[in-house]
Amino acid sequence: MSKSGQEVISRLRQMILSGELSAGQRIAEIPTAEQLGVSRTPVRIAFRSLEQEGLLTKRPSRGYCVRQVTLSDITGAIEVRGVLEGLAARQTAERGLTEQQSKTLQSLLLKGDTLFEKGHLAEQDLTQYHDINQAFHQIIIDASGNPAIAEALSRNEHLPFASVRSLAFDHQNLALEFRRFNFAHMQHHAVFDAICQGQGSRAEAIMREHANATLGYAKIFSQKESSADKMKVLQAK
Repeated sequence: MSKSGQEVISRLRQMILSGELSAGQRIAEIPTAEQLGVSRTPVRIAFRSLEQEGLLTKRPSRGYCVRQVTLSDITGAIEVRGVLEGLAARQTAERGLTEQQSKTLQSLLLKGDTLFEKGHLAEQDLTQYHDINQAFHQIIIDASGNPAIAEALSRNEHLPFASVRSLAFDHQNLALEFRRFNFAHMQHHAVFDAICQGQGSRAEAIMREHANATLGYAKIFSQKESSADKMKVLQAK
């Protein structure tokens, strides 16, 4: 996918997460493309991707609407992902990495080090981190030698924020995003070290915690739901 395509997906995902695009709201290609300053093609691709992630629903007529996402939707999906990716990390540690897998993971870690060593993130860095993160997770899943894990993750990925690809970036607060993703990158280093040391239980625990860090999304949705409930009460008075 092109850089602009991934950026459009990320921006729309964040707009849904923040509530800028509210549940039930209709969205269409032309106004969305104009709002984001891009052509219709990346918007069309983004809509399809976000539908697969469970964030948009295709309407019988033309267009999409934003799906209602609840705290339990996100929490359950991410917990399942944590269990599956933790299992993959443990089995990879027990099985061992091939020389090529080890070199590729080290290369990804070095790319991440270079990304974060300057002490801040720029807009273009977000797409690069997305690619590094996705590749790192995929290698560990492949290295586990257990195709059932990949199969189970694939079935889980249609749920909101369940996929490792489903990163949302707050483009208005890059300082916060730097801290968040730098910490995640340090967890990548830790899980790689555990795998290289053959420490299956440690690798599993780190990978599960790494996935569960995404539950920060759930807290945001929980706050949104609480605010919405309070508003309903006030309107009813």
